[in-house]
Amino acid sequence: MSLEIIWLGIGFFGQALFFGRWVIQWIVSEKKAESQVPVSFWYMSLIGGLITLAYSIYRQDPVFIAGQSVGSVIYIRNLMLIHRATQAKNPAGPPAQQS
Repeated sequence: MSLEIIWLGIGFFGQALFFGRWVIQWIVSEKKAESQVPVSFWYMSLIGGLITLAYSIYRQDPVFIAGQSVGSVIYIRNLMLIHRATQAKNPAGPPAQQS
């Protein structure tokens, strides 16, 4: 198997993950009967985006490099905001005792 075929497989895998996030979002929204963006959407965006970024760097494609680089920053920021909100709702430490 040539290096080019391996990189094509990597590129298609990244695109499949990137597309799969929309499928997940659609399924979750249908189940709740309202628009939802689950946390898995952001993880799939980040992983698929980083894989696609690696492929675009290999291909030396500045358009995709720029797009995937900026997108990755946004996905990381969204995950940070979600993590922060989760921590605020569930602070670490022992539960307060009731008197």
